[in-house]
Amino acid sequence: MEQAVIMLVEGKRAGDTSLQGAIAKAGYDVHVFHTGSKALDWSQNHTPDLVVFDGASMRSSGVRSCRRLRRALGETPIIHTRTAGENKDVSAEADVYLMKPFTARKVLNRVRALLPADEYEEEIVRAGDLTLYRGKRSVDVAGRGEKRLTPKLVTLLETFLRHPNEVLSRRQLMHDVWNTDYVGDTRTLDVHIRWMREAIEDDPGDPKRLTTVRGVGYIFRMPPLGNSGADAPEAG
Repeated sequence: MEQAVIMLVEGKRAGDTSLQGAIAKAGYDVHVFHTGSKALDWSQNHTPDLVVFDGASMRSSGVRSCRRLRRALGETPIIHTRTAGENKDVSAEADVYLMKPFTARKVLNRVRALLPADEYEEEIVRAGDLTLYRGKRSVDVAGRGEKRLTPKLVTLLETFLRHPNEVLSRRQLMHDVWNTDYVGDTRTLDVHIRWMREAIEDDPGDPKRLTTVRGVGYIFRMPPLGNSGADAPEAG
């Protein structure tokens, strides 16, 4: 498997706190830049797999430079760090924000979580033309491309995939996904169902796969064997 390319933007004054050694030791191909402008110049001809923007080691927070990298690199994951006590500025448009002090291990844990998982180690659940990648926390429908899911959405979707064409009650879903038997307020479940439909339905407003059974719960409908090449759910 090829090494993931990490762009590390950090100030020269990082010194002993530089993340370069830890990232390289973890097996990544790390490219270091001491200014946002140099990183931006490099990105015009190269696309890293992930960016670590260590604003905490620079003279300024680097929010503006981080935002420019987002514009240049599209959906490439970005980790942005800031100094202790400094407010998180989401206008940097990073995926993860860390405040110093933190350990190199914490940064590497975030790096691993944001990078695509090794396909040979990936946990996969398939149901018809729908593929759930548990490790990467993403879903692909009919080969149209993966969509990222939150951890709760992964658990919710897997619950449905392992019970195709079976009505699952709100109580059961709250128990299996949120580990609670309280069903007095299921707005959280309703919101997650809406998000799920946005990820797997052709028309979320008129769902065909994940439908509501009024007064009971929901059902994930899968075509019978032999219809459109659909197969029973399987784990990989």
